[in-house]
Amino acid sequence: MMMLPALADRSQSMTRRLADEFVLLPAEAVERCVADVCVCVEHLGVDATPALVEKIAREHLVGMVKSRPPSAD
Repeated sequence: MMMLPALADRSQSMTRRLADEFVLLPAEAVERCVADVCVCVEHLGVDATPALVEKIAREHLVGMVKSRPPSAD
C-alpha cells in the first residue's frame, strides 16, 4: 500500500501501539486497518496526518471488537 513518507515512518509504531491496545484482534488485522484508513483518508483528499489516521483506525478497531460474537473468544 502506498503511504505518505511521513506517515510510513510512523505507521509501524502506530500499528504496534494499536495492536497492544486491541489484543483481541490479530496484529495483521490492525496493520491492515491502519493501511486502509490511510488510503481512504488520502482518497477523500484530506491531509492524512498520523494523529488523524490513528484516531480513525482506533474507531474502526473499536467497532471490530464490539462486533465480534461472544463465541469468538
